[in-house]
Amino acid sequence: MRDQLLLFTWVAALLFGNAAAELAPSEITQVVLLGTGTPNAEPDRSGPAVAIVVNDTPYIVDFGPGIVRQATAMAPSNGGPIAGLEPDKLAYAFLTHLHSDHTLGLPDLLLTPWVLERDRPLELFGPEGTRSMAEHILEAYDADIKYRLYGLEPANNRGWRVNVHEISEGIVFEDDNVKVEAFPVRHGTRPNAFGFRFATPDRVIVISGDAAPDPTLETYAKDADILIHEVYSVEGFQRRDPYWQKYHSTNHTSSHELGKMASRAKPGLLVLYHILFWGASPETVLKEVREKYSGEVVLGNDLDVF
Repeated sequence: MRDQLLLFTWVAALLFGNAAAELAPSEITQVVLLGTGTPNAEPDRSGPAVAIVVNDTPYIVDFGPGIVRQATAMAPSNGGPIAGLEPDKLAYAFLTHLHSDHTLGLPDLLLTPWVLERDRPLELFGPEGTRSMAEHILEAYDADIKYRLYGLEPANNRGWRVNVHEISEGIVFEDDNVKVEAFPVRHGTRPNAFGFRFATPDRVIVISGDAAPDPTLETYAKDADILIHEVYSVEGFQRRDPYWQKYHSTNHTSSHELGKMASRAKPGLLVLYHILFWGASPETVLKEVREKYSGEVVLGNDLDVF
């Protein structure tokens, strides 16, 4: 299976120009973009979600719509290369903030792996408000849960449950595979928005979540092996009306701003996700970043592997 994964990574690099060709494939850590979209309903980009898989254990960051199907598409049961993304293994989840495009897949992540035989609670880490959201989701699906528990379906009584850990800045989780640090990001006036820094045995991966330029994020991104960062197109931004320009410039990061930040932080690989195109092409967005950044950068697509 590991040989299959390495082959998959190199073939993807050759076929799609994936910058993974510049980052030596790892037998320990794989990063999978389960969704690279935004609230815009782009049919070829699912809502934002990233899987960091370490020694076949998945750690999910954000939960856009359809997340379990996206993960399962990469699992061996569907011909994929990543054993850690079988649905019953999805048991650790980290939430950057409570915006709907990042959380619409939470009912899916809570319940679908249980239906598919996950037999332990979901460990869910997120900002204040995460517990209330999870509790209300389970309340909404109470009839379904009871039917599966007490009807003819042989469901276990553990996999639908959730252990919520509401987080603040600092180390929020650590096991033999990862150390996860949360850090605050600037996302307009929204309180309690976080990015995450994952340290695995052979990789440091930083995920911005939704974030405007911020010295704290830049500090955590310094010399990371992989920086996965949101972005919007400078060209597309010019087409927005002034109201939306004010909103986006205080909530998100432009391609030029990201290029400048990456030039200072110097990640091994910069991966663009949560991409606001507004009519600009992928090539244009990459060109805009490269106008300010000479390092390795790739525009992420759903199910890319690094």
